[in-house]
Amino acid sequence: MHASLVLVVVTILIALSFDFINGFHDAANSIATVVSTRVLSPRWAVVWAAVFNFAAAGVFGTAVAKTISSGLVDPKQVTQYVILAALAGAIIWDLLTWWWGLPTSSSHALIGGLAGAGIARAGWQVLVREPKLHWPIIGTIPGLGEKWMATLIFIVLAPLIGLILGLGLMVAVSWIFQRSAPRTVDKLFRKLQLLSAAAYSLGHGGNDAQKTMGIIAGALLAGGYLTPAQFAAGWGNYKWYIILGANAAIALGTYFGGWRIVHTMGSKITKLRPVGGFCAEGAGAITLFFLAAHGIPVSTTHTITGAIIGVGSTTRLSAVRWGVAKRIVWAWVLTIPASAVVAALTFWAIRFFVPTA
Repeated sequence: MHASLVLVVVTILIALSFDFINGFHDAANSIATVVSTRVLSPRWAVVWAAVFNFAAAGVFGTAVAKTISSGLVDPKQVTQYVILAALAGAIIWDLLTWWWGLPTSSSHALIGGLAGAGIARAGWQVLVREPKLHWPIIGTIPGLGEKWMATLIFIVLAPLIGLILGLGLMVAVSWIFQRSAPRTVDKLFRKLQLLSAAAYSLGHGGNDAQKTMGIIAGALLAGGYLTPAQFAAGWGNYKWYIILGANAAIALGTYFGGWRIVHTMGSKITKLRPVGGFCAEGAGAITLFFLAAHGIPVSTTHTITGAIIGVGSTTRLSAVRWGVAKRIVWAWVLTIPASAVVAALTFWAIRFFVPTA
């Protein structure tokens, strides 16, 4: 087997491993609320989430994948070694935060890893700077293009949107069912939460699996197995292999689950009842569907955390454990720079042995 093909195969396998870890790490996003409200047992919850993670392959396009593969880092500077270093940065950060029980963003870890490895190879100019996007009030971010700007802005906006939608749904549901018996409401929303959990898992698979699709497509381009025209047009004959492979990997990761983070998301932030779980998942799903359609690689972790806080705050502000929320926010802030540093160090280590990397 030719050395370049071996490198491509290894890169793709590591990318799928990252997708598996993404599902493993972010399993809590899909199932924490449905487990904490005791609608499903942990085992059935992960099966339910994994099925809809995989089903996302036939529902969503590849807008987010295209952002990752060409909207953030100049694809001409992305070699197999850059991709390997990027994946190393993301995987190491994911595993560390999984061990600490912090629900950080695998998406932003991958973005940080790609940026860090790219900068280590070709300098800051490797970051895509055009086209510019002007945001109301904020304006533009000097030196960064629209995809970078949207990604960075939605680190802040995604949890806020989730919070506002979760709060709004909870208030609306409380008003609609104010005259209903609590037992009747609980029974109804135990059934409805199955739908909201399915919708959120669908959004999780559609958003997060696409990031790995973009990485795999970039690896095939760097290895010469996709032409620039095929890469830009939709990945040629490899399209469905990439899509199904990425969704299968994230579904398997979700099935095996990450129970440390489930505990943080499902009980440490705030206590939820089925009605609250439905509103949090519904708010998260709406946010993910909208942003995936616009190609913005938003964090599913940030989104569901904001929604859970929004739902919890309708009871009383003290119902939210703000100390836990503060630790989570700090982990969010550190994710992109931390994974970028790890990826850069990994790339420099690779270049020590492979000067042409």
